[in-house]
Amino acid sequence: MKKILILLMAIFVLGACNQNKNANNDPSDSTETDTTASGQSSYVLPPGPDIKVKITESYARQVARDAYFWAWPMENIYNRRLAFKQAPKVGLMNGVLPFAPLNNLAMLSDYIQPEQRWVACPNQDVVYGAAIASLDETPVVVQVPDFGDRFWVYQVVDLRTDSFAQIGKMYGTKPGFYLLVGPDWKGEVPKGITKTFRSKTGTAFIVPRVFQDDTAEDKKAIQGIISGIDVYALDKFDGKTKKQDWSKLPSLGSPTKDGGSGETKWVFPDKFFDELPAVLKDAPPLPGEESRYAQILAVIEAAKKDPALKKAMIEEAYKADKELIDPLLQFSNWGIPLADNWTTANNCAAFGTDYFTRTAIAKSNILVNAGIETKYFYQDFDSKRARLNGANQYTVTFAKDKMPPVDGFWSLTLYDEHHFFSPNSIKRYSIGTKNKNLKYNADGSLTLYVQNAEPKGDLKANWLPCPKAIFCLYFRCYGPKEITIKNEWTPPAVVLTK
Repeated sequence: MKKILILLMAIFVLGACNQNKNANNDPSDSTETDTTASGQSSYVLPPGPDIKVKITESYARQVARDAYFWAWPMENIYNRRLAFKQAPKVGLMNGVLPFAPLNNLAMLSDYIQPEQRWVACPNQDVVYGAAIASLDETPVVVQVPDFGDRFWVYQVVDLRTDSFAQIGKMYGTKPGFYLLVGPDWKGEVPKGITKTFRSKTGTAFIVPRVFQDDTAEDKKAIQGIISGIDVYALDKFDGKTKKQDWSKLPSLGSPTKDGGSGETKWVFPDKFFDELPAVLKDAPPLPGEESRYAQILAVIEAAKKDPALKKAMIEEAYKADKELIDPLLQFSNWGIPLADNWTTANNCAAFGTDYFTRTAIAKSNILVNAGIETKYFYQDFDSKRARLNGANQYTVTFAKDKMPPVDGFWSLTLYDEHHFFSPNSIKRYSIGTKNKNLKYNADGSLTLYVQNAEPKGDLKANWLPCPKAIFCLYFRCYGPKEITIKNEWTPPAVVLTK
């Protein structure tokens, strides 16, 4: 009898709780399940923060600081999209940088010029193109011509700078038409499209790179090849290859404040949280990020009603910019340590939720290729771990059997303290496969000379000029072999000679 009474009381209490919950109609009281079409139930996350709850300033600062760091690369790319949206037509910004309206491509016809400041750590090994696609508005067609034996790759990344399309020589990509679509697109793929790639975000950045020898003959030969590179909205697709004479692009003005010694500023602490909701809408949360998104959006909502909170969040953004972001410009502050003070990253363009590496690369050298496409090695020091400085002279020597293992090409590029080219008398900013007159030593080894003054004799062919100040070195392996990808081969030491 006693057990029956206890059971009846339990049923009564449970029923009262359910009635109370139904009366309040408050979904925050329970974890719910959804029923799928098959009748099975799937777990649904509990609701996020209650935006009606008053929060403290210190909590808002904590959330703001964290959000500023992990969302910095996304806002960086999103603001570039807004800049491209202002392009009046396809052309060259300030006469030196590919610039086109959204869903259109602009191509250079030669190496990028040293004056540009839109993107840190450019190279002078390839002919670049650039397009930003608004896949939330329309799919875009990527046109691939026949490159023959020439090395090439199209970088295609989303708002997070994660690669989502594999188009290049290392993938065996055939000439044809490739379609990029947004996360929610459900249209019909037209006949004539070779393959479709789906982005996880509404924004995509497409950067064709085509290798070019540093000779007048190859600069002429490449023009007919690159004329078949293009990107355009799906409604312009007719199955026919479009041709462009990229050497005749007009010079366009810049929508940004350029002209400084460092990279154009793309992320603004005072505007960061005003822009962030649109950025997060463009890039839906990855699995596991739902609570992070809900947390920052709730704090932003609270700041709309409390000017003091908004002020505190902006203050924290400025502090985070200086204390967390700025130090990442230096290669020595991040990355995987390798022999002779070189560093690298193993997950380029595949960052996922590795927020630290993604932000570090976005600050120091944004828009890197995926590892199978390009392997990057970074250097701020000589072999004795002293900062590289143009007051000194250095050598980099590759043993005969230790040349860079690549299927494409390799190069050593020198940048100033801001990660841009340093002006020099011979206008040489990198050295490697593209240079056809390199002088090898008698034993088959190759020595490169990194110094401010021109070396004597025929050593000038192996000279990489540096400024009379601090600088850094950047080693690229395009089409890296497996031992390069796995860091089983690394560049030789930078040796101080004088």
